[in-house]
Amino acid sequence: MARVFDQAEGMSRKERLARLDALASFMDSAVVIPGTNIRFGADALIGLIPGIGDAVSAGISCLIILEARRMGAPHHVVARMIGNVAIDGLVGVIPVAGDIFDVAFRANLRNMRLLRKHFERIDRN
Repeated sequence: MARVFDQAEGMSRKERLARLDALASFMDSAVVIPGTNIRFGADALIGLIPGIGDAVSAGISCLIILEARRMGAPHHVVARMIGNVAIDGLVGVIPVAGDIFDVAFRANLRNMRLLRKHFERIDRN
């Protein structure tokens, strides 16, 4: 998967952000529980695997951070993104409560909001 991200060099920022948005949505909100407004994604499902699930989810989340850095996101934005993934990963290891937290916290979508907000600020100036 990291190899696919290496090929992003020729893409526009808009294309790169769209690709990252798709990954974040897949990880955090791809499925709706019928009859409710509750959404969850692969992050919550992968996190159910004892032992390595949360590490795998954090690794995938780090791809978004890596691409943000490659796109020129400043250190303070990247640091907040790392913090979101760290919180998600640390709380995620707690059985049951961590899985519920994964559904509610949505670190990847939070990180995409941070990244989009940063680039919107740049585009306005």
